[in-house]
Amino acid sequence: MAKPIICLDTSVLIDYFRKENKSKTFFFKLAKNYRFAISVLTKFEILVGSNEQQKEFWEELFRKFKIIPLGEEEVEIASEIIKKLRPQNKLIELPDIFIGATALTHGLKVATLNETHFERIESLSLIINKG
Repeated sequence: MAKPIICLDTSVLIDYFRKENKSKTFFFKLAKNYRFAISVLTKFEILVGSNEQQKEFWEELFRKFKIIPLGEEEVEIASEIIKKLRPQNKLIELPDIFIGATALTHGLKVATLNETHFERIESLSLIINKG
């Protein structure tokens, strides 16, 4: 039986990059049970925050993922998320909104180390690191 696909948040990838012992990362634990997709916004966040020396590491990792582009449906869902969160004064960063909207559009759970932001998005299923 094929492993299910989940959407990785940027925080999971940054943690994997930073930790010397990769086997102690949330990403490593997830890889046992899941295949991965990322929003094109996750790729954007990584590329903006990386330097030339890190580029090869990230490009090699990106080749292993399905990278989901941002389309009209994701934009429509993202706008609805904003409309729900703004009146509650619970807005989160725009890339996180688009990552959540991408996951909702494609029926994917989101693996994140940033539970406090993503839990604000109604009906988004999260996979969090329980230690």
